[in-house]
Amino acid sequence: MIRDFFRVMILDLAEGRGRIRNIDGRDQVAGGSGLAALLFGKYGLPEQPWDDPRQPIIFAIGPLTGYFPLMSKTVCAFKSPYHNQYAESHAGGRSALCLRFADLDALVITGRARRPSAVVVGSRQMTVRDVHYLWGKDVMATGKILRRMVGGSGHRSVLRIGPAGEACAALAGINVDSYRHFGRLGGGAVMGAKNLKAVVIQGDGDFPLPGGKAYARLFAGIHEKLTGTDMMDKYHNLGTAANVAGLNARRALPVRNLSATGDPGMDRISGEAFAEHTLLRNAACAGCPVGCIHIGFVREKFMEPNQYLYRKVAYDYEPIFSLGSMLGITDPFAILALLDHVEKLGLDAMGAGVALAWATEALARGVVSTKETVVPLAFGAQEAYLLALDHLAHATNDFYTALARGTLNAAEHYGGEAFACVLGQEMAGYATGEVFITAQALGFRHSHLDSGGYGYDQQENPRDAARAVAFLVADEKDRVFLTSMAACLFARKVYSAELLGEALDVVGYGSLAGDMEKIAARIQRLRWQTRLATGYDPEGVAIPRRFHRISTWKGPLDSAYLAELRHTYAGAIRNLAAG
Repeated sequence: MIRDFFRVMILDLAEGRGRIRNIDGRDQVAGGSGLAALLFGKYGLPEQPWDDPRQPIIFAIGPLTGYFPLMSKTVCAFKSPYHNQYAESHAGGRSALCLRFADLDALVITGRARRPSAVVVGSRQMTVRDVHYLWGKDVMATGKILRRMVGGSGHRSVLRIGPAGEACAALAGINVDSYRHFGRLGGGAVMGAKNLKAVVIQGDGDFPLPGGKAYARLFAGIHEKLTGTDMMDKYHNLGTAANVAGLNARRALPVRNLSATGDPGMDRISGEAFAEHTLLRNAACAGCPVGCIHIGFVREKFMEPNQYLYRKVAYDYEPIFSLGSMLGITDPFAILALLDHVEKLGLDAMGAGVALAWATEALARGVVSTKETVVPLAFGAQEAYLLALDHLAHATNDFYTALARGTLNAAEHYGGEAFACVLGQEMAGYATGEVFITAQALGFRHSHLDSGGYGYDQQENPRDAARAVAFLVADEKDRVFLTSMAACLFARKVYSAELLGEALDVVGYGSLAGDMEKIAARIQRLRWQTRLATGYDPEGVAIPRRFHRISTWKGPLDSAYLAELRHTYAGAIRNLAAG
């Protein structure tokens, strides 16, 4: 049902009670990213620490969720343990569609449960269950037990944490329906600090679609673009793993803690190699026909001579980079085994891989010893990394406790800041040049997806800081409107401004359709205002020396250009927040 307000459940874990609130602002912030910032402004405590029990964790969807393909993301917002500032993380799976069928635009969870708990939310229910027996269990075991407990197969989304989240590691994520994640900036730690093992969303209500031929025609046209053309071929065929070969060829693939930007041996972990040797099948987020989730397998011998267990593991480019090329691992099955372990522990795959790459170089340089690392880390040593992941997730000593709070945190304690591959958080897998480095380091989510800086670097653009920053600001505005829908960012290939307007109009959000440019600018401003209000200082973001030493297809990185970009972008952020 179309409504001009947001229907939000506010749930207090300390009381074990929830209440529905109708909150105005649909025409101002649309939903998704905009709604999350609006709700943090109402329920967040900007000056209090991230683990204050009163701080909210927010799950929000958009006005087109459930109506059209690729409108499949949920935005999770919270104050991050990584930097103690406002943050967003995005995930797919079934979470968005389940929230829609639960008749909620957002779920806001505050307080701290007295005992380890799971929240179960639907259109006609809200319970907080004592699940102390799940504390300490890994992500996969937790999901299996909860699915049996709660039921509702196909209309239920299970968001849960593993040991890393329970330990409040800043590198902990939230697993969503096994194959998707709120991975970045520590959402898992926020749940752990609240004694919240899981959130189960039951899509147990009705969701009527618009009548008439206009909606059906538009839906069919969008579906045809996705399935009847080659527009989504990359994502369905090899998936984002296709990036490995291209970036390696262009000297833009981070290798062995970014000591190199390419290596012929990395051809063994290309998307083509994964597809040929490891791929079992494709999967998709609920309501999406693309099937970009690629599921491989690992096997483990449990009995001699030849008895094996098989486990399915979803892979993408980012974990192949972080647990493969960054660690010097060139066997697809070894990468999948590491990723399987990361999944069970509830770690962010990107953060964990980059952190261990730094620890490996720190050990090799004598910055730390095996007294700190416990295991003899070495590039290519998969078995050592499997053990190290356990230490990282469980924070077994002072070194791993520091590292679980972020690579730069550990480097500040032990040394080695110069070769820490951190751009606001552990880097994404694009050593493309100065614009990407600036975009991730200073960007709102410290994510390569905030804007297309990595793509800008790979074009023949002049080294013009004003022009590059203007691109980043404009591209961020376009993307933030999509994440307020809340769309998968693969949708930007499909949903032009004109098509978005048609989609909003045909389902009844004509007021949004008629004012998209202003609404996008308003959301962009609100997000930056919220981030700065929690202490963000764009001028103070450090770019470690390692990034100044890389060479790409364009040649050595230009430090003077990078400095100009940083200064110009920091000023643009301040101007955006000021309005």
